[in-house]
Amino acid sequence: MDAGAELELEYDMPGVLRVHKSGRVERFDGVETVPPCPSGDPANGVASKDVVLDPAASIHARLYLPSAAAAAAEPGKKLPVVVFFHGGAFFVHTAASPLYHRYCASLAAAVPAVVVSADYRLAPEHPLPAAYDDAFAALKAVVGACRPDGAEPWLAAHGDASRVVLAGDSAGANMAHATAIRLGKEGIDGHGGKVSGVALLNPYFWGKEPVGGEPTDAGYRGGFERAWEVICSGRFGPDHPYINPAASPEEWGRLGSGRVLVTTAEHCWFVERARAYAEGIKACGWDGELQFHETKGEAHVYFLPKYDSDTAVKELAMVADFVRRC
Repeated sequence: MDAGAELELEYDMPGVLRVHKSGRVERFDGVETVPPCPSGDPANGVASKDVVLDPAASIHARLYLPSAAAAAAEPGKKLPVVVFFHGGAFFVHTAASPLYHRYCASLAAAVPAVVVSADYRLAPEHPLPAAYDDAFAALKAVVGACRPDGAEPWLAAHGDASRVVLAGDSAGANMAHATAIRLGKEGIDGHGGKVSGVALLNPYFWGKEPVGGEPTDAGYRGGFERAWEVICSGRFGPDHPYINPAASPEEWGRLGSGRVLVTTAEHCWFVERARAYAEGIKACGWDGELQFHETKGEAHVYFLPKYDSDTAVKELAMVADFVRRC
């Protein structure tokens, strides 16, 4: 990039996106998409389709329904529902991204469960809290659709509103946490203030001061702080509870779920934050069931690109088991 071009940039996350001072946004990652498989994926038998969950709020999602054989494993019983939020630093990817299509279909087959991979408005065009608002709207729409007279046939016929799990990876895990916090505070009419579980996969959290063995280099930390500033258009500081749950322990203690799974990886950028989350949630008065898992020798969200590795297969099985127990 020449010097003139650099002067025109407001923000550059190499290989991910560029934000020009004119307002134009160029995305380089997470732009590829794959279509759904309404008749079932030959690899796992999972059917998928794109739906509008809430037309008024423009909440779109990709739904995954496991094969008839898996769905009939417990005759007469509906399936748990996983409301999944994809990662991508709040900047990139969609529910139709190949990485997330594969993961959500695999999770639906492994549980088995109905998986709702919710899309949301991306930064910087739509800074936070837009994504958080979309996530909560998606949860409300899913709960409503699981009723027998619900507008979405797959959820009305197969989704169990009493067994809803919020899940996501990286930024999506941050969203799952924020949605559970809001649920604990506001509740949902006809549903209450809790979901059955929250699965935070390599969650994206940060803070002004280093925790554990985090790098102390100002330049390194400044890069993460600048990203957050762009994500939220400067509305929320680096120690706001949205990015640092420990900043509001009272709120954290009222998380709207009695079961939480936290996974991380040894070389994940946010590994210390995941460890601190697992320790801190108990210290703030939350009295639920916590499960923590750290994968040695791997990096942030390794299980998406390395989906067929032994460690990724093991982690998927663990997440599926968590959902089954919720």
